[in-house]
Amino acid sequence: MRVVVDRALCRTHAQCVFAAPEVFELDDDDRLVYVAEPGDGLIDAVEEAARACPVQAIFLEEV
Repeated sequence: MRVVVDRALCRTHAQCVFAAPEVFELDDDDRLVYVAEPGDGLIDAVEEAARACPVQAIFLEEV
């Protein structure tokens, strides 16, 4: 699975950070950084993060 964040949509509400802190975080400048290809054990957390995003900026792709 590959995580893609549409930076044009993302408003850094950080709901993804709360849902999947192993994958998403805010850097020192409050910009979202994330692991583009998290392990299979994180699929549920990443799917929850995508659902939690208020602007639906997170997309999951099969690799």
